[in-house]
Amino acid sequence: MRFLLAVVLSGVPSTVHALMAGDDLLRATRAAGALVGGGVRSGVVVHVAVSAFWAFVLTRLRVRGVVGGAVAGLVIAALDLEVIGRHNARIRALPRIPQWLDHVAFGVLVSAGSISRRKARTFVS
Repeated sequence: MRFLLAVVLSGVPSTVHALMAGDDLLRATRAAGALVGGGVRSGVVVHVAVSAFWAFVLTRLRVRGVVGGAVAGLVIAALDLEVIGRHNARIRALPRIPQWLDHVAFGVLVSAGSISRRKARTFVS
């Protein structure tokens, strides 16, 4: 459940930016779908799969706290947007700052969820 919450809420910065700029709200989703030759549906699948991968990595690396999550989000953004994404015109065309902020939000939300689970286990034990 926390994972899905992180996936959804981490898109708030780019969604707010798109609303304020009068841009297409599904532009980033279509860009993700373009990685596999598809549209919005493919974009949702790609987004969830990539998010699941990064959540797994952050969990395995035991990334904790807001600062740890934010740093992890910056690293993920660099890889997703600047290394992998530079090969895709639709991803390159996305506004950079809102996309970077989405990634930072994702890192923070995933790592904050790890802290909450750890504290819950401590109180239960």
